Amino acid sequence: MPVSTFRKLCLLGTVLALCVVVLGAYVRLNHAGLGCPDWPGCYGHFTAGAAAENHAVVNAAFPDRPVEYHKALKEMLHRYLASTLGFAILVIAAVAWRNRHDRQQPTGLPYALVGLVIFQGLLGMWTVTLLLKPLIVSAHLVGGLTTLALLWWLSLTTTRRSRPAAEGSLRGWAVLALVVLALQIMLGGWVSTNYAAVACPDFPTCQRSFWPEMDFRDAFVLWRGLGIDYEGGVLDHPARVAIHFTHRLGAILTALVLGFVAWKALRTGQSRGVRVAGGTLGAVLLLQLVLGPVMVLETFPLPLATAHNAVAALLLLALVALLRFLFPPRHHASY
Repeated sequence: MPVSTFRKLCLLGTVLALCVVVLGAYVRLNHAGLGCPDWPGCYGHFTAGAAAENHAVVNAAFPDRPVEYHKALKEMLHRYLASTLGFAILVIAAVAWRNRHDRQQPTGLPYALVGLVIFQGLLGMWTVTLLLKPLIVSAHLVGGLTTLALLWWLSLTTTRRSRPAAEGSLRGWAVLALVVLALQIMLGGWVSTNYAAVACPDFPTCQRSFWPEMDFRDAFVLWRGLGIDYEGGVLDHPARVAIHFTHRLGAILTALVLGFVAWKALRTGQSRGVRVAGGTLGAVLLLQLVLGPVMVLETFPLPLATAHNAVAALLLLALVALLRFLFPPRHHASY
């Protein structure tokens, strides 16, 4: 099987992973993360429909969390799609193994993706069984985006083999941008999992102040023990404000770094791929900078909040593409 087929499979996996990430955000924003309070089934059934049809028995078995079909359906659709992605990654790894003697065939990353998707399945289970613990849910988000980024990296091809000296500083800045963006995405996940999005309902101020009352000490406690139901959040308002406000500060830093990298790629890029990736990064960044404030001013409507998550994923894809063109394989595939 040619390596080109492997790349196409990775592109298909990228599309699936993007759908899983966006659908996961939609489920979380709909407060449907515990739409099925057990795992891997739904109220002891394989489908949300079967659970709803047997609602009397189900509600007796789960008296503290009666079945809500619309939430259960969203959660199960997310699980079905994630399972499809997992199967696709197994196929990708199998193709990589079959082509392992081809010098152009990546092998390390496809095998690593199998381990990652298994761990993602465990995080999905713990998300439910540990009652939406923010650390677990945030880790699940990061794992999903890491899966997306790796599949996208593997799907991209470049005929370029040199790394021009003129792009030396750009490569360093692009790596820094990836670190900054990853931290900002983690902060965004912490905002969402702690239900802190509405803690600052105004913009550019927060609680009508440029430095509102905040509790940073309580805001970033990673582990609070077991047996706590985190649906709806458990933090006091000042702690939620601190989380939201930190995410806004992070957005400023992220915009400055990513904006500079996009500008530098357009100005100093020595190949069309670098310049196109830089321009795309800048365009998606501008979209996110508009979307964030509009989302706050419109009181966080579900479509805009979901789009905010989707555009964050697109920012990651644009930056990964830029890195792919800045760091082409020198000789043959070794990852």
